[in-house]
Amino acid sequence: MSVIRVLIVDDHGIIRAGLRSLLNQYEDIQVVGEAADGWEAIELATRLRPDVVLMDIAMPRLRGIEATAEIRQRLPETHVLALTVHDRKEYFFAILKAGGSGYVLKESEPEELLAAIRAVYQGDVYLSPGIARSVFSAYLNGGDEEAADRYESLTLREREVFQLVAEGRTTREIAEILHLSVKTVEKHRSSVMRKLRLQNLADLMKYAIRKGIVQA
Repeated sequence: MSVIRVLIVDDHGIIRAGLRSLLNQYEDIQVVGEAADGWEAIELATRLRPDVVLMDIAMPRLRGIEATAEIRQRLPETHVLALTVHDRKEYFFAILKAGGSGYVLKESEPEELLAAIRAVYQGDVYLSPGIARSVFSAYLNGGDEEAADRYESLTLREREVFQLVAEGRTTREIAEILHLSVKTVEKHRSSVMRKLRLQNLADLMKYAIRKGIVQA
């Protein structure tokens, strides 16, 4: 029997503990690690090379969407399964575009999560019934493709700086968190503002909320 090696990514410790306890009950699943944010997820996935990454979406430092794209680029054989409270189709399409293989809502029953993990491990795509209607409606209306977003032009580091600024961190705090110089952070921040055509912090906050990077 093949054992599915799973990395749990969620910024809430109690959720990570609950998922570990649940998954450890099954002989065909082994939890190999836990991460509390997107950047830590990238580092651990690169080192541990799990079969499946259970990925939360809304997390500090770096969202699950950006982390998914980076993990898939580094580890094409690793499957990413989003596990989130967000039932908006925009998040599903973003995860799919980033290379994710499935989307499960946290309100789902444990049996559904197990089925989803096993499905993506086998190379299938899994979509939680809780969001299927929304996605199907978007498909009937011509899909959810949008015009190219300027956000896509940001580098991974610029997205990380952008999120930290949107979370209310000062330049010095960001420099300490990312182990960069203040000057380098200011350079990334200026690049973000230029690429997104934002004039001030208020514009940045509005954009971040609209994009779903931070909650209003």
